[in-house]
Amino acid sequence: MKFLSGKAPLLIAMLLVLGLSGSGCSKIKALVAKKKAGGSPPAAGSPAPGDPSGPVAPHPSGAGTAAAPVAAATPARPVAPAVNKSAAVMVLCYHRLEEKPRPKDPLAITPAEFEKEMQALKDANFAVIPMQDFLAWRRGDKEIPPKCAVVTIDDGYSSGYDSAWPILKKFNYPFTMFVYVNYIGSGGKSITWDQLGEMRDAGVDIESHTYSHGDLRNPRDKYAVDAHTYGMIQADVQSLGEDGWLRKEIIGSKQTLEKQLGIKVNCLAYPFGKYNQKVREMVKEAGYEGAFTVYGQRLGYSAPAADLLGRYAVEQGNPKIFQDALTMVGGGAGGPLPAEPSMAQMAASSMVTVPAQGETITNPKPVIKANLATMGDVDPASIKMRISGLGVVKSTYDPASKNLSYQVVQPLTDKNVTVIVSATIGGKPAETRWDFNYDPAKAPAAASPKPVTKL
Repeated sequence: MKFLSGKAPLLIAMLLVLGLSGSGCSKIKALVAKKKAGGSPPAAGSPAPGDPSGPVAPHPSGAGTAAAPVAAATPARPVAPAVNKSAAVMVLCYHRLEEKPRPKDPLAITPAEFEKEMQALKDANFAVIPMQDFLAWRRGDKEIPPKCAVVTIDDGYSSGYDSAWPILKKFNYPFTMFVYVNYIGSGGKSITWDQLGEMRDAGVDIESHTYSHGDLRNPRDKYAVDAHTYGMIQADVQSLGEDGWLRKEIIGSKQTLEKQLGIKVNCLAYPFGKYNQKVREMVKEAGYEGAFTVYGQRLGYSAPAADLLGRYAVEQGNPKIFQDALTMVGGGAGGPLPAEPSMAQMAASSMVTVPAQGETITNPKPVIKANLATMGDVDPASIKMRISGLGVVKSTYDPASKNLSYQVVQPLTDKNVTVIVSATIGGKPAETRWDFNYDPAKAPAAASPKPVTKL
C-alpha cells in the first residue's frame, strides 16, 4: 500500500494518456510544453505552434469562427501600347502583271518589274506591313516601324494569284487584294472564288473595290466602264434606283465578300479614286475603317481622313510614280503631315489620253486629247493644258463629251513630252499629267484598239 500510494499520481497520469486520442495526445504534449515554458495554452480553434494544418476553416454553414470578408479582385485594364505617332506609311497600288503588256496599257507591268520594285522597298529600308497593322496603328492599338509600306493589288485579275503572289511570298511581304464582285469568276483574266479562298487561308487580306467598278458619283457615266458593265449598272439603277445602286456598290459588295469568304471586310478602294460627299457618307454607314483614293501621299497617324487615304497607282512607262512613293512625296518619313494636299493629283491611269501614256509618236504636230470624265465636275473656265517646251496652250473643251483637245502648231522638238491638265473641282485645284515620246525616225506602230472611250 505504501508503494501504491507513492506511485499513484504517476499511474493515474499514464492511464489518462493511454485513454486519449492521437490528436488529444498532441494537444497535451503542446500543453505540457507550453506549461514548462511558462505560457498559456493556445486559444480554441487556433493551430498549435508548428501545426502545418494552418488556421481552422469556417464551416460551410457559417458555424465556427467567421472569416474576414475578402474583396473580389478587379481585373486590370489593358494598357494601350505607346505608338510612334511620327511614323509614316505609303500604300502602293498595282493592277495586272503580264509578261508582254500592251504598250498603251498603263495598268499592266511585267513580273520582272514588279519583283524589282519589291526589292527596291527592301533596299530603301521599308517595312512592308499588313493593311490591318496599318489600321491598328491609326487606332492607337499597335506599334509599327518608322517607315512602312502597304502593298495592294486592285480589280481581281488572276495575275494577282499566279504572278504577284509567288513574288510577294519570296520577300515574305503581306498584301491586300481589292476586288470588285462582278468580275470574280467571270472568266478570261479574272480571279476565281476558289483562288481567293486559297489566298484567304494563307493570310492574304481581301477587301472591297465595289460591285461593278463604276464611277460611284455618277452611274450614267458610260466613259468609266466597258459596254457590258455599263449595261449591268443601268439594270441595277432601273431596279434599285440610284440610291439603291450606290448602296449595292458600297454596302452590298462588302456583304457579299464577307458571306462568300467568311471574312471581315473593313476597307474600300474607290474605283478610279473618285468619290463625293454622298459616297463618303455611305462609306461611313457601311462601317469601313479605311477608304482609298489614287492620290499618292504620305499617310500619318491622324491624317489624312480615314476615308481619303491615298495610294501610289504604279503605271507602266511612268517610273516617277514609284520613285515618288519611295520618297513619300508630301512629307517623307517623320515630321508633320498636312491635313489636305494643296493640289489633288489625279491618276492618269484612269483617264483616256491621246497620245497614250508612254506612247511614241512620229508626227511633230499631233492633236493632244484627254477625256476629263474621271476628274469629276470640273469648272470649264478653270481648265488649262500645259505642254513641256510650249507652256500654256489654247486648248478646246467640249462640256458634253468632256473632251479636251489641242492641235500642236509649233513642231515638237523634245523627245519626251509631258502634258499637264489642271482644273478646279468643287472649288479646289486639281491636276493630272502624262508623258509621251516623240521620235520622227521611228516607224509608226499599228494602233491598238481602245476598250473604253473613243476620243
